[in-house]
Parts: sequence; C-alpha cells; structure tokens
Amino acid sequence: MRQVLASVPDPEIPVISVLDLGIVRSVAADRVVITPTYTGCPATQVIERDIRAALDAAGYRSVRIETALSPAWTTDWITPEGREKLRAYGIAPPTRGAVACPQCGSAHTEEISRFGSTPCKALWRCRDCAEPFDLFKCH
Repeated sequence: MRQVLASVPDPEIPVISVLDLGIVRSVAADRVVITPTYTGCPATQVIERDIRAALDAAGYRSVRIETALSPAWTTDWITPEGREKLRAYGIAPPTRGAVACPQCGSAHTEEISRFGSTPCKALWRCRDCAEPFDLFKCH
C-alpha cells in the first residue's frame, strides 16, 4: 500500500509525493492516517480524494482515510528523498541554518518576502546568481 501512496503527488508541489512530504503518518491494513501541513490547509480535501482514488484503483477499497491534527505536522517529517526532490524542482528545502540557493548552491541568499506562492513557502533571492526561489518554511 505504501507504493500506492508514494505515487500520489502533493497537489501544490506535484514533484513530491504525500509520502515523501510526510503527510502520511501511518499505514495499516484497514486505514491510512494523514496530517495536513497545517490546520485548515486548503489542499487537505484534494489530498484525501487523490489518496482515495489511488487506493481504490489498486484494489484497497475498504481502507479508511483518517485525519489526525495532533501532533501537528512538521517539516522534520519530509524524507531525505523529498528534500532532494524539492531542491531539484527549484524550492529550497526547509532548514534551520543558512538557506542555500536551489539553482547554484550558494548560501549568499536573502529573504524577499515571508509570503510565497503558497502559505508553506517564503520568497527568497540568491545574491550570486540573482535567481528568485521559494523556500519551504520550517514548521
């Protein structure tokens, strides 16, 4: 069943699966538990629908999908593979240290706006290659 979930993309960042993003908390024979990236995330219903469709198509029609809000999702749950997929897509993965440009790798970067293209991202710019990029905010 994990392979099925690994094929379900996040609706806002389609290069990363809901599994790599850490939204899938647990998988059992009869249920899948998910935690949205934040309470009130507008993509939660789409994620549930996409998971349901993938499970149904793979023959897991009786599996329940449950949402758990506690503990709250954290960027620590993003897999190493997920972090690499974000970087390769041009989004700097969350970090508590210096923010590296996903284009050239330079740490000579600056925040332009705390608000990015989605609530989970902030807008940054590289001072070396001058490219703007999104940073996935730490939660």
